[in-house]
Amino acid sequence: MKAHGICFLAVLLSVRIGSSVPAARTFAEGPYPPSPVIAEVVLDWSTHRRHAQGSDNFQLTWADDGHQYGAWGDGGGFGGTNGDGRVGLGFARIEGDWDNYRGFNVWGGKDPENPARFDGKSWGTICVDGVLYSWIVPDGPDTGGPRDHYAYIELARSADHGASWTKAPWRWRREDNLIIPTFLVHSKDNAAARDDYIYSYFIRPQNIDVTQSACGLGVHKPGVLFLARVHRSRVFDGRDAYEWFTGIHDGKPTWGALREKRPVFENPDGTGWCVSASYNPGLRRYLLATEHSVSHAGVMSLFDAPEPWGPWTTVKYWTTSERFGQRRPGSNLEWADNVFFFSFAPKWFSADGRDFTLVFTGGGGGRNNDSFNTVRGSFSLRSPVAQ
Repeated sequence: MKAHGICFLAVLLSVRIGSSVPAARTFAEGPYPPSPVIAEVVLDWSTHRRHAQGSDNFQLTWADDGHQYGAWGDGGGFGGTNGDGRVGLGFARIEGDWDNYRGFNVWGGKDPENPARFDGKSWGTICVDGVLYSWIVPDGPDTGGPRDHYAYIELARSADHGASWTKAPWRWRREDNLIIPTFLVHSKDNAAARDDYIYSYFIRPQNIDVTQSACGLGVHKPGVLFLARVHRSRVFDGRDAYEWFTGIHDGKPTWGALREKRPVFENPDGTGWCVSASYNPGLRRYLLATEHSVSHAGVMSLFDAPEPWGPWTTVKYWTTSERFGQRRPGSNLEWADNVFFFSFAPKWFSADGRDFTLVFTGGGGGRNNDSFNTVRGSFSLRSPVAQ
């Protein structure tokens, strides 16, 4: 994936000049106070592994069959390259544990189990009751015009663990003030979910008519996320089945129609053009990750909350002075400061939630972080988590 700087620069100047960020706030602090639970993120770069060179994205869900599944873009997947087996959209299956896993191309890619049937991109896949759902944005929109991930959002469903996919007949559109969403993933087959709803976070575009050709894939400022929920039995039913977070009243979230939606997360420094969200059952915390300030530069952020709607606190705020992966003791893999996305592998949380595996990807143009990368890590806690 490549960033485009023209539109980003204009937004950067307008936001910084009129920013409402408190003067006392420093760049490295983030928009929310420090997490009351997680004190630090420690990554063990000696565990860094890289596969599927030339393929990016790879947000994972943990399915009922015990394996993890996720989508990649613009490459051949596992065993392929940037050109060999290249598809616009593929789905992979990850078998094994964090230290011995193997990847298989289920749908598309080099030597796939099943051929890919349509293009697009996804940063949000979930398994619910044995069925995979994936939010898909277009490469070339069927409405015409050049490549544009921002044009609309479709939902695809697979009842055979990614071997075949069917798209719903309805869409979300840029004109709804919504772009590139992700699902909130709750453990195996969504079994750790707090209730019978499936939650999704949607990015608000920096302006309602943003296009990829004009603005590229960059940070959207000011950063805003919206939260939608749908009953697990109605995920595929249509737009009217979804409710939108409209605020907090008497300490409880309120929900309403699309036109009534309100931000569930805000950052004056912006949000990236893709986001990940997962639940850590051991820590009983929701984890939200995205870029800020500048894209394709390792300027990542990680937030946590006790509920899907907050209140949010800051776990880690990487900056241009301290980029994600800038120091990697123990890893000698080729590197560039181009990471734009990471997510937590839901199967690989330790029982107490302290240990985890990050899956990350970057914009290496077929090299370095343009690939499936994993690194083991741990959370240092401020105090023991009540069980």
